[in-house]
Amino acid sequence: MRFGFSRRVLLVAATFAAALPVCGSEAVFAQTDPLPSWSDGAVKKSITDFVARVTTPGGADFVPAERRIATFDNDGTLWCEQPIYFQAAFAFDEIKALASQHPEWKTTQPFKAVLDRDEQALAAAGEKGLLEIVETTHSGMTTEQFSKTVLDWIATARHPRFKRPYTDLVYQPMVELLNYLRANGFKPFIVSGGGIEFMRPWTGKVYGIPPEQVVGSSGVVKFQMGPDGKPVLMKLPQIEFVDDGPGKPVGINRFIGRRPIFAFGNSDGDQQMLEWTAAGGGARFMGLVHHTDAEREYAYDRQSKIGKLDKALDEAKAKNWTIVDMKNDWKKVFAFEP
Repeated sequence: MRFGFSRRVLLVAATFAAALPVCGSEAVFAQTDPLPSWSDGAVKKSITDFVARVTTPGGADFVPAERRIATFDNDGTLWCEQPIYFQAAFAFDEIKALASQHPEWKTTQPFKAVLDRDEQALAAAGEKGLLEIVETTHSGMTTEQFSKTVLDWIATARHPRFKRPYTDLVYQPMVELLNYLRANGFKPFIVSGGGIEFMRPWTGKVYGIPPEQVVGSSGVVKFQMGPDGKPVLMKLPQIEFVDDGPGKPVGINRFIGRRPIFAFGNSDGDQQMLEWTAAGGGARFMGLVHHTDAEREYAYDRQSKIGKLDKALDEAKAKNWTIVDMKNDWKKVFAFEP
């Protein structure tokens, strides 16, 4: 969940191919089981049963393909979000990369805190200071320049614990789920509090979700003529839309125009998206990823500052939404696991 600019401003802060290559007897299993990284049980069955119900022509719950909209949060739902949101890591790395051009940052907060790796000072800077970091690293350039900066970072940055590219930290079971839904006529969208311009450059390669199927928080952009006389879109240091919490149903309505019948999240920031999905008529699927595996990933919920899952967890239990216990319901978390 995400990087929601003013509301969640940097809270301190796998590939499209989906399944791993298989051979021999495993190839038969991969062909017969669309979700091989999911443990057999009630959670996996709730997914496959739902898909069967809404895709069986003539069935009571049949849904035409054009209405098979599925929405997924990104941070903590499709890829890891600990120890800080990955977009926060990007912003901090950009401050370090730009520091040589701004010697004043050595003595100016909140930039000094980032350069000194001073978490206490960064926390003291509060939301105002963190917003300043976002504005500095996410504006003053064209959308094309920002996209290149994001892709350069994705190609070189490494997660502090796993020492792998951040795009290796996508959840293999969820990549399989995206492919399974597409194979059954669903159109999956990302609906994230993360910055839309941060996600769009790489979601197609990583998830098979093209830019037009990404909904996220956004800053203001301005059309203007560049120095070469060609038009550009300049990113300005102003917030336009926060796609988190109650903003998610608003974003779905604005950018998708159809209420989803299938939605997955992992935190309280996804609660309203799941409620909006549940409120529609006919068959509905609402799912939460519960992070319970400290050994393979992380274990956190009600007390976490990142991806807090509290009220949404209670509602999921009360309303019988599907809750994925990461430790027990996923045979593997990441594709690189043996």
